[in-house]
Amino acid sequence: MAKLLKVINRDQCIGCFSCMMACSRVWSKALTTQKARLTVRPYPDAEGAYSIRICYGCENPECADACPTGALTAKEGGGVELDVDKCIHCKECIEACVTKSLVWDEEKQIPLVCYHCGVCATYCPNDVLALVEVGNG
Repeated sequence: MAKLLKVINRDQCIGCFSCMMACSRVWSKALTTQKARLTVRPYPDAEGAYSIRICYGCENPECADACPTGALTAKEGGGVELDVDKCIHCKECIEACVTKSLVWDEEKQIPLVCYHCGVCATYCPNDVLALVEVGNG
């Protein structure tokens, strides 16, 4: 059965960015939040409230449909895979993402695709995120 990352307890987010740091460290070997495949931001004028943007693992992802070169393709079970060699750095995928959760790597000029590995959930101290089984198996 496929597993996808889900926000299960949004109200418990304290904005520590541990999830983003873990993701960046594991997948980009970087000690920064800018290479994370998810985004945590404070809501403007709302103390202690955070927006958490993760890949929803769409079965028919608009980001892949918008890619003119086929660099992004739908993955079985949801989400997308990236063929870096086909990417022409046009950002069409970023514009097409309905949930605005696809992250752009400014340095490499490519989308940072979530692997739904759950490392971010592992490092969240408040169980805000979880890897959840989806589909019919």
